[in-house]
Amino acid sequence: MRRYANTPPAPDTKATPAAPQRSDMATLKTLFPYLWVYKWRVLLALGCLIGAKLANVGVPVVMKRLIDSLSISPSHPQALLVLPLGALVAYGVLRVSTTLFTELREFLFARVTQRAVRTIALQVFRHLHALSLRFHLNRQTGGMTRDIERGTRAVGSLISYTLFNILPTLVEITLVLGYLVTHYDIWFSVITFVALVTYISFTIFVTDWRTHFRRTMNELDSKANTKAIDSLINYETVKYFGNEDYEAKRYDEGLQRYESAAVKSQTSLSLLNTGQSLIIATAVTLILWRATQGVIDGKMTLGDLVLVNSFMIQLYIPLNFLGVIYREIKQSLADMEKLFSLLDQNREVADAPDAQPLVTHGAQVRFNHVDFSYESKRQILFDVDFTIAPGTTTAVVGHSGSGKSTLSRLLFRFYEVNAGPNGGGITIDGQDLRAVTQDTLRHAIGIVPQDTVLFNDTIEYNIAYGQPGATKEQIVAAARAASIHDFIESLPDGYATMVGERGLKLSGGEKQRVAIARTLLKNPAILIFDEATSALDSKAEQAIQAQLKEIAKSRTTMVIAHRLSTVADAQQILVLDHGRIVERGTHQSLLAADGLYAQMWQRQQAKADEDLASSPDDVVDAV
Repeated sequence: MRRYANTPPAPDTKATPAAPQRSDMATLKTLFPYLWVYKWRVLLALGCLIGAKLANVGVPVVMKRLIDSLSISPSHPQALLVLPLGALVAYGVLRVSTTLFTELREFLFARVTQRAVRTIALQVFRHLHALSLRFHLNRQTGGMTRDIERGTRAVGSLISYTLFNILPTLVEITLVLGYLVTHYDIWFSVITFVALVTYISFTIFVTDWRTHFRRTMNELDSKANTKAIDSLINYETVKYFGNEDYEAKRYDEGLQRYESAAVKSQTSLSLLNTGQSLIIATAVTLILWRATQGVIDGKMTLGDLVLVNSFMIQLYIPLNFLGVIYREIKQSLADMEKLFSLLDQNREVADAPDAQPLVTHGAQVRFNHVDFSYESKRQILFDVDFTIAPGTTTAVVGHSGSGKSTLSRLLFRFYEVNAGPNGGGITIDGQDLRAVTQDTLRHAIGIVPQDTVLFNDTIEYNIAYGQPGATKEQIVAAARAASIHDFIESLPDGYATMVGERGLKLSGGEKQRVAIARTLLKNPAILIFDEATSALDSKAEQAIQAQLKEIAKSRTTMVIAHRLSTVADAQQILVLDHGRIVERGTHQSLLAADGLYAQMWQRQQAKADEDLASSPDDVVDAV
């Protein structure tokens, strides 16, 4: 891919400040509005949660009554009614109610969770497209896509763990402690409470200590994934230099560091599980000792013993997973933090609150004393001032790094013109680009770039991308105008041919003609040709140039060119050198001026003569 000397190597920290570290509470506050959209579903789900826990706590209570009712001697008058039907029915109803309320809660909250995930993912996707080119030039695609994937998955995980695990457990703990306080010796409540506090404190402390191992694992995972994707995207370059082993070694270095962090994480998890089991075993033993002593002393029945034991089991079974759940909640918050930090990225180029749609009537383009720099310490354009009259063609020529492509980026408003008294501005039909909406601006401009990147889809899809919803007839007409229809028809699958990732199944010239067809289908008022025929052979270039000239007749056109012969008939030619317009005029007037343009022309003519002498057959074919 061609890199211009004025392409920003790194972001300007003033333009794109790093997002501040988010707290867990700030992340939850960001998530809450997405859930509260379905507030009635949320409230009903919480009601079902409480109902499920009331039924769950009621099961041991009914079991106690059932056992106590069975402790009747055979001589008792009620011995014939030893089967307490009421208690059995109540037990069965409570068991069913627990499951019913739990599933109803899941049913009510399913739409809330999935809609939140969908809304957040879509918002992040839209925001990424709204960010400036500066951000996308410096992003790491592999790591960013992994962050988005983990972040959206974390939304569902966080809701599941908090609403369906932590909150129900807290509700059940409250109900159990309340029952123990009101019905039994205070020591039962004290032992249970102390054990719970110790268990939760130990779990949180160890899990927080372990969190940095998990964070390290995620970071190393993202880095390894970034290297892998970058290597696969540049597959041909790897093959050209025979660096398969080198790439595998780089990837394995990341995997080794990930392996080390994963081993530490698993070792610390064993410590956590051992400590939790010790606390639970101690508490259950003390509870059963107090309950057994109460039965011996006649203060408690066998039903009470079963009740207390059932309570402990019901409490500690979910608490067994508290470490995992808490860790996953912390990890989900960390993953969501990365996701929401993408939303915190400064858009840099944003529509003004009162921005109006661009209205074109002739499409006059005016660069009014424009200064620009990608970075504050390195200015790219200096007082660039010119006008492209409606329906005319202006060519911009100059050496690499002179700032030619920066003009097109500013016209598309990928960057903002520098602010300040000397910052100038760009207008279309008198409308400042900063005062119009970006979507209407870009709808009015079409570009055929030198480096054409296509979607990994069909040729038809890539051409139709210029005007989504276009008919097949319109697509074919655009392909004919770009002189690629016959080639497409010669393919086995025709317009349904897949072009491969980034269009690599097509040659450079074929990709460029697809880009031309795509732009023609868009039918913009303003055209930009950025070395639009550089990948074509001489014969194809002449055919395409004739088409481009015909297309440009009724449009305002800016041509960024290296080969001067392709722009000799432009109404205005600008010669850019180190960010300044050093010459302007027609082809003939610039040659007569005998300046930089004339020198460039002479060098290219001399090279053409050398090519003619070395390969005359090619030149004859081109003629």
